[in-house]
Amino acid sequence: MSDSVVKRIEELRKMISHHDYMYYVLDSPEISDDEYDRLMNELKMLESQHPELITPDSPTQRVGGQPLKEFAQHQHSIPLLSLDDVFNGGELRDFDRRVKEAVGDTDYVLELKIDGLSVALQYERGTFVRGATRGDGYVGEDVTQNLKTIRSIPLRLKEDVTLEVRGEVYMPKKYFAELNQAREEEGQPLFANPRNAAAGSLRQLDPAITAKRQLDIFVFNLQRIEGREFKTHIEALEYLKDIGFKISPYLIHVNSIDEALSYIEEWREKRHQLPFEIDGMVLKVNDLAKRDVLGATARHYRWAVAYKFPAERQKAKVEDIIVQVGRTGVITPTAVLTPVRLAGTTVSRATLHNEDYIKEKDIRIGDTVLVQKAGDIIPEVVEVVKEERTGHEIPFAMPDRCPECGAKTVRIEGEAAVRCPNLNCPAQIKRGIIHFASRDAMDIEGLGPAIISQLIDNGLVKNVADIYYLKYDDLIKLERMGDKSANNLLTAIENSKKNDLGRLLFGLGIRYIGSKAADTLADWFKDIDEIMKAKEEDLLQVPEVGEKMAESVVAFFADDHNREMIERLKAAGVNMRRVGRSISSNKFQGMTFVLTGTLERYTRAEATEIIEKNGGKVSSSVSKKTTYVLAGKDPGSKLEKAQKLGVPIISEEEFEKMLSI
Repeated sequence: MSDSVVKRIEELRKMISHHDYMYYVLDSPEISDDEYDRLMNELKMLESQHPELITPDSPTQRVGGQPLKEFAQHQHSIPLLSLDDVFNGGELRDFDRRVKEAVGDTDYVLELKIDGLSVALQYERGTFVRGATRGDGYVGEDVTQNLKTIRSIPLRLKEDVTLEVRGEVYMPKKYFAELNQAREEEGQPLFANPRNAAAGSLRQLDPAITAKRQLDIFVFNLQRIEGREFKTHIEALEYLKDIGFKISPYLIHVNSIDEALSYIEEWREKRHQLPFEIDGMVLKVNDLAKRDVLGATARHYRWAVAYKFPAERQKAKVEDIIVQVGRTGVITPTAVLTPVRLAGTTVSRATLHNEDYIKEKDIRIGDTVLVQKAGDIIPEVVEVVKEERTGHEIPFAMPDRCPECGAKTVRIEGEAAVRCPNLNCPAQIKRGIIHFASRDAMDIEGLGPAIISQLIDNGLVKNVADIYYLKYDDLIKLERMGDKSANNLLTAIENSKKNDLGRLLFGLGIRYIGSKAADTLADWFKDIDEIMKAKEEDLLQVPEVGEKMAESVVAFFADDHNREMIERLKAAGVNMRRVGRSISSNKFQGMTFVLTGTLERYTRAEATEIIEKNGGKVSSSVSKKTTYVLAGKDPGSKLEKAQKLGVPIISEEEFEKMLSI
């Protein structure tokens, strides 16, 4: 290997880390997305050619490794304690009085109280080595792999320093709304607020899922550091910012409690303009020596306090209840309200989720209700003001016919969702095509909801296969479609034909088949024809495919309309095979490996890549169908299960002998 390769890899890592910092931390990108992608693709290519040069702090390792069975516990070296809450000015003044009695006059730092999940990040000589949730303050969960997917967390600091920081992982409002909308269309339960969404996303056992959830972080405290000392909290935060951490841009230095209360009142309204949710503000003693004097109880710090904002609710009248048909046929009820001002915006509609939600709260047309925004984002009806009923209110019943196509609606036992079963329902067709063209599916740039609506309205598209038969003359007639836009869209459609089978499967919108399951099926069967003829028992052999998923796949491909659509996609030249991984040999053809313990010669990602390049598969769980368990140091329960089932267990030495044969 030449020195130039090593030098180029290091150069690319530094460039990508710099641009990650500019984009995700400072929100000030210096290059285009295309330029960034070229740098990343070059690094991936070089690392794939020289896997021995892959390091944990490489930008390519943001998502890596097999899904975990469970999270390991992590004992915090410095407890992550909570804060006492106060709810009014009097209680805040009491806190100030107690501080002054202990340490005399002091200045404070006022920070936004991000409503997320608290974590500790550990760095050794500048490299991110471990991250854990707060847990009970003393013991949390090791979520290092998931934290690596958060692009604003530096994998390598600008100084070779050993330290630990505390931060708040959160989900921006925009992505929270998008996530819940997607879950509602899938008939899945909704997250109550961005905090729950962030916590649920960070605790996914599969880091690939966490990576898609668009999480972010603000670092708000230096827990410990080797070789440096700071006098104030602000000084420490400025240092953390300089070496690569994202800190809140809304820090306020105050010298009195009156000044603090003034800013708190100002932020009570301004908070609705923020792109993330806050539920109050935190007041902290700035002087670190005084903090040491104040100390802490077993549960909370004595040098800081959280001022909590009250939840904002408004009365509104339910003028009507309407329903909307989603991509998967789920019919969602929505309350039409008399407009009210709530959390900084005018609200005239509120989600009612499903039939059970309406019955549980006994919501009727004509009711006066209390409305709030879930996570200050999604308007929802909290409760009915029953004492204001007049007797003229009208109970609501979900329609027994689809409002879009007239098909008889169904409700599957054990589910809350009422659905339209007609796959050719116009509402489902539109949302299905939007999903098919989306970034995580076929990624057809320029084919957005507005264009899709026009195509459907003009009779040019009735299902996703019709996209590939569009011509220039069809597009140029559409409103606001010029020559350049038409040609660009046709180019994007043509390029999408080369996509991998996993993307196509996900884009088809098969119920219960998300992007991860679609990739798993593509890996296992390699060709869509094999999936189409697979029976339930065949599908159940695939790792992590359950009964509902198997039933759904079989039902989808048993439908004549769907089979006809697949044939038209084939005829148009859409790829139907797995092309994502190149196979260098068939040494492990038909074999399924499970990795357990700490491997000394490979990372899990490297071992997985070697197995797959030699025609094998890697599963996250041991079963009778497992061919070998590759065991490293400190193997867990997978080893015991393999022994019980009689599955052969091999060492790294034996694995390498198999490769050399």
